[in-house]
Amino acid sequence: MNEEEDFLQKTRQGFEDLCRALNMDEEASNEAWKSYENISKNYTLEGSELHWLACALYVACRTAIPTVGKGTAEGNYVSLTRILSCSEQSLIEFFNKMKKWQDMASLPQDFCQSTEKLERNFTISAVIFKKYIPIFKAIFKAPSDDPPRVHRSRKQRRHPCTVAEVFNFCWILFVNAKGNFPMISDDLVNSYHLLLCALDLVFSNALLCNTRKELLNPNFKGLPEDFNSKDYKPTAGPYCFIEQLCELHDGLVLEAKGVKEHFWKPFIKRLFHKKILKGKEDSLTGFFDPMNFGDSFASMGRVYEEHVLATGGLDERIFLGEGANEDIGTPGPCLCVGVKNQDASALKVSTPLTGLKYVQDNCLGTPVSTAMQSVGRLHSLLTGLKHRPSGRLTDLLRACARDPSETISTRLKDMCQVYCQHFEGKGEENAGLGKDIAVKYFRLAEALYYKTLEAVIDQEKERLGDTDLSGILEQDVFQRSLLACCLEIVIFSYRPPGDFPRVIHIFQLPAYHFYKVIEVLVRAEQGLFREVVKHLNQVEEQVLESLAWRGGSPLWDSVREAKNQPPACQEVMPPQHLEDGNGDSSAGSSFSLLASVSPSPTTLLDRYSSPPTGSARRRLFVDASFDTPSDPSSTTTTVRTSQAIVTTTIPAGQTVVTMATATVTANNGQTVTIPVQANENGGITFIPVQVSVTGQGTAIKPIKKLGSLSLFFRKVYHMASVRLRDLCAKLDISSELRRKIWTCFEYSLVQCTELMMDRHLDQLLMCAVYVMTKVTKEDKSFQNIMKCYRSQPQASSSVSTVSRTQSLSWTSSPLPRSISPLPHSLPPSGSGDSSPVPMCSTSTLPASQPGSIPSTPTLAPSTSSSLPPSQEQDKEGGVVGEEERGDLIHFYNRVYIKQMRHFALRYSPSSPSAGVQSPPLCPYPSLRTSSPRRVLLSHNHSIYISPHKTTGSPPTPSTTARDKIFYYICSSPSNRLAEINSMIRTGETPTKKRSMQLEEEPSPKRVCPDNQTALLRRLQDVANDRSSSH
Repeated sequence: MNEEEDFLQKTRQGFEDLCRALNMDEEASNEAWKSYENISKNYTLEGSELHWLACALYVACRTAIPTVGKGTAEGNYVSLTRILSCSEQSLIEFFNKMKKWQDMASLPQDFCQSTEKLERNFTISAVIFKKYIPIFKAIFKAPSDDPPRVHRSRKQRRHPCTVAEVFNFCWILFVNAKGNFPMISDDLVNSYHLLLCALDLVFSNALLCNTRKELLNPNFKGLPEDFNSKDYKPTAGPYCFIEQLCELHDGLVLEAKGVKEHFWKPFIKRLFHKKILKGKEDSLTGFFDPMNFGDSFASMGRVYEEHVLATGGLDERIFLGEGANEDIGTPGPCLCVGVKNQDASALKVSTPLTGLKYVQDNCLGTPVSTAMQSVGRLHSLLTGLKHRPSGRLTDLLRACARDPSETISTRLKDMCQVYCQHFEGKGEENAGLGKDIAVKYFRLAEALYYKTLEAVIDQEKERLGDTDLSGILEQDVFQRSLLACCLEIVIFSYRPPGDFPRVIHIFQLPAYHFYKVIEVLVRAEQGLFREVVKHLNQVEEQVLESLAWRGGSPLWDSVREAKNQPPACQEVMPPQHLEDGNGDSSAGSSFSLLASVSPSPTTLLDRYSSPPTGSARRRLFVDASFDTPSDPSSTTTTVRTSQAIVTTTIPAGQTVVTMATATVTANNGQTVTIPVQANENGGITFIPVQVSVTGQGTAIKPIKKLGSLSLFFRKVYHMASVRLRDLCAKLDISSELRRKIWTCFEYSLVQCTELMMDRHLDQLLMCAVYVMTKVTKEDKSFQNIMKCYRSQPQASSSVSTVSRTQSLSWTSSPLPRSISPLPHSLPPSGSGDSSPVPMCSTSTLPASQPGSIPSTPTLAPSTSSSLPPSQEQDKEGGVVGEEERGDLIHFYNRVYIKQMRHFALRYSPSSPSAGVQSPPLCPYPSLRTSSPRRVLLSHNHSIYISPHKTTGSPPTPSTTARDKIFYYICSSPSNRLAEINSMIRTGETPTKKRSMQLEEEPSPKRVCPDNQTALLRRLQDVANDRSSSH
């Protein structure tokens, strides 16, 4: 107790010293200390106590307080920069601790969002500052070239500005403007163009001042042609070099001019009008005059400091300081040569594991150049298009049985209003600018929406022929999801890495319905930038791994419609995408018994409806008593019926029966009843079933209607298999054990689906890895599992925290202060018992050594006396009836192992259940070997790259496509490449003569283009399309 009192006394003394250094008011100090005391009682706080106290002080400083005559203010005008300086904490360290403090203190959502935006603003400014340095050095001379100061008399105290002063002045001018427009302060593209506008103004003024020769770099390409001549005299302004700056430094001219006209000019005119900048207000020049520069520089700094104190933002002048590298991890000296790229990763999109095979991470481009390419590609994609349907799309909509044009137009207007309401500008001077930005984004999304909708309709008509599309085009959820997806593309292009899932929250779209349109859009729109496709891949994976599994999601309704039995992997995955026992593709193996595996829905109607899948369900994960025949002499015979259609004519006036039964005879002479159903073509479909015929009787398992649910689980299984394969490779787990882990995971997903509610898919994967390595005596510590998991691109620290808000209520048992929630080791297996015992949270976890730091905040111990009488602890230490957050180990101990213990023990060689026959291992999804789809390589030429066909020789173009040139890698002659190059240079397609000459080449890929081969080729293309949509 004496040590604790001494520790608390020292902490209190340090806190009081910090408050005195900050001149903190008493109310904020008391609130911060009270918050710190409450949190330190319940959590172990890692690292310096002063750093956590700084977080408490920042929260207290940002609380709204009453003011005299102005209502309430957002804070007490204590600078965040001063808080960090006095607490000796870097900004990056502060952001990391602040995220944990927000969770522990359960701060309001508005405060958390403001902190997230503050961190994003810092990241944007850090990236732009790194871009600012080389641009400034290209325009102006280096500071080392500044002439020495000449001593002047008191009457000549005004010095001409130096290059270093111009560098600082231009940056302060930029951050002042950036902070004045919060609606674009976290927008990388617009913020960068704002910097170009600042450089344009500063360069124009430098060109007009008398010391231009001492300031400007004579080698700058944007200088006037006669600048280096002795008789050069600048002409009367105004000057505008924004186009040259855009051409030289990755800017977009139209975007930059828009920012200059709507944001920059009004802002600079206000500065001149308020005498903050001194000079000629009509031409916005003259502030580099020695009589004006000193006052202008000082006024700009004063105005910016007032803005920072009033908003509680980051003082971005810290980038200019000598100690910036230590304070926030950014370059130190103003024009340092070595620039680290440590903040760029926050704005880059990492390639998901499912896409690493096709697209590697681009390490060469900077965030600014990547964002500019993305926006540039978006604009080129929408060139000539307007935010209304084209004439052709209008005709396509009118050709429907029910024209949806009016409904679509009304829906878009309503969605535009809803979206703009979330971007209203704050402040009198900037009112309406936030809405203008929102309208701009929405108009771009609208143009992309109409373009994509037209392409989608064309694809549907190609698949379905003349079928009327009124039904799907009238589906509100599809149309709203398509518009929201287009809007997400626009937002991501301007604000990488995007802010999904905000867009679906704004429009109140269920994630389970939204994800269905992503693949439709990517397949329909060939010209999307690679970073956009990667982002959409990430969005889809976020839905598959967690968002769709939240309580209240329509996914749970679909699961209930499937009688709470989601499809197994083998029921939704094509046989060619499954491994056999040796890790090879299972085509032609024992796992190909499901001849009618449900294909992935390819039409919109299939994606947004629930047709029968036509798959035969194999009885997996059943109890042992049903697996083993009661009579050893009895035999089991499996009878399967193939799907067939018998067409009959229904006379008028007779009753049509849509469901009936048919009787077939098994090979042992026993009769079995099979359900049949009438189809829309007037025929009868025999529904395939699996029948187990024994001496005791007949068991029939009916077909489940899964529809879009099968597509969802197919994507989930593919994503999970890729992640598990990578995890097992890093953990050095054999393929046999990996299949056992996969079987355990699939069992938890199919038979214990409620485990996924409000949880993350990776949590079940890691628990399956741990429990199966435990029962098979190949123990892997949870620390090692988590370490390997964190190396995956989608890994998130939030996955180690499990929240249960519905169904199974559970809480974590109290942990000692010295114990970290993610253990360094788990229960040893030396006892000889391979049963998946719960992970102990007390005795088996290592106590922290003196001076050690736990990895994350940890729940501190609490006594039973602190609990309400109604919440008594059970014998295992958990609190019954509460709903709290706990780490992954607590989820494993309290929830997961209770449901999975019996199944896992059936794979243990030494457990009492070892005598029971282990369930059959589930087939593991195989790696895809081909590119996912045909990709357009150029917007100027029709050049595509597509995968080889998996069966037989690749087809030669038919007689209707002889104006095309095909080059097959490793098989076509080299002169084909010369033909392609010639076509690109001349812009002409091959002539018929050239086509005949190509046919005479001894290519092994030639086949006779007869009608039968064309039909088979078409069928193969359809099969490939279905198999590649995972």
